[in-house]
Amino acid sequence: MPEISRFLGIIVAMLYNDHAPPHFHVRYGEHKASIAIEPPSLLAGHLPPRALGLVIEWATLHRDELLADWDRARAQQPLLPVAPLE
Repeated sequence: MPEISRFLGIIVAMLYNDHAPPHFHVRYGEHKASIAIEPPSLLAGHLPPRALGLVIEWATLHRDELLADWDRARAQQPLLPVAPLE
């Protein structure tokens, strides 16, 4: 699973040929979740509330980059890194 960002112990990745809707995957310790890009929201899995809030904030700030990476993944192109939450 190609990693596109990492911040505060949160690892963000995106899969090639993944199912709709556009989303990304998050790992935080033993927790895993799928997060929709538009609007940023929990699709599946579980994250602690603070981690989920940080991921939603990050996804909101980087919406366009995430959608561009989603398109790249669908076209089997290399994914670009997305800046971490600062």
